Amino acid sequence: MTRNPEPTRRLTTVGFVALGAVVLSSGVALADPSESQARERYEELQEELSVLNEAYNTAEEDHAAAEEELEELQEQLEEAQEALDDRSERISRIVQSSYTNDSGGGFGIFFGGDADSALQNIADVDFISAGQREMLSDYVVDVDHSEELYNAAQATEEEAAEALTAAEEAMTQGESALDEQAEVLERLGGVDPTASQASTADAGSSGGTAAVSSDVQAVLDFARAQIGKPYVWGGTGPDGYDCSGLTQAAWAQAGVSLPRTTYDQVNAGTSVSRDQLQPGDLLFFYSASAPSHVGIYSGNGMMVHGSNPSKPLEEIDLASYWDSVFTGAVRPG
Repeated sequence: MTRNPEPTRRLTTVGFVALGAVVLSSGVALADPSESQARERYEELQEELSVLNEAYNTAEEDHAAAEEELEELQEQLEEAQEALDDRSERISRIVQSSYTNDSGGGFGIFFGGDADSALQNIADVDFISAGQREMLSDYVVDVDHSEELYNAAQATEEEAAEALTAAEEAMTQGESALDEQAEVLERLGGVDPTASQASTADAGSSGGTAAVSSDVQAVLDFARAQIGKPYVWGGTGPDGYDCSGLTQAAWAQAGVSLPRTTYDQVNAGTSVSRDQLQPGDLLFFYSASAPSHVGIYSGNGMMVHGSNPSKPLEEIDLASYWDSVFTGAVRPG
């Protein structure tokens, strides 16, 4: 497996974590906030939690990829070291031969500088055969290769540690945001301004005016079967999901492999407008270019999703809050 560096993604991860910190620091509760102020703060925290969860997911992906790359580099390094050790034994015999045949007593000049210079000095001696010169040259290449692998492994290990730290910071900030959101919800009398539950008539229906394909029906059936399960940071099932974990698992029922994060899922299909939505479409929120939340359109203006750890996976009406922060939709497949 060859992994291409992703500096942009790493900067994105750090940037979103930083954004979370800024939003948190600005959330100083007023002594007696009005209902409108409390509603506004609750909605701000809803968006922040989405951003932090996707920052967590991205950091976790970076960490896993770095760990995989590190394991591969370590295997390559072990193989390179074995080859180097084998060639070192042969080089030792060449050096011993050089000393034995050195009638001028100049053996010491071979090692007056660094290893590469010494090997070049030996290679320049007339009594070294062409084959031995080639072996010496290969040895230098092996040394350089081993050093490169070692340095790459060290850098990758640092990247893995940084990604893990970013994930932990995102989760810590998310927990603080959840605590504040719970306090704000209490001020609102327990009425969640972002919630709009599905009616009895709508919930569980196939949704939409047109019949859906068997693949889409499988997606909807799976998504609805998860309703009531907990929202879990970084959750990919089967006991709990986050928003993009749910969409990924649901579309897998139709044989479609979606990327892990909302930032990538938004590019995993054909873009559709709000008035052209069909059941099964992915709905994205808060940002058109880097959305931090996603749900599955279930028809009749409804969506199945998970919003944050304070509530389970649910089917809700898009009207009001979610329509106000809707930024785009994608049809997978």
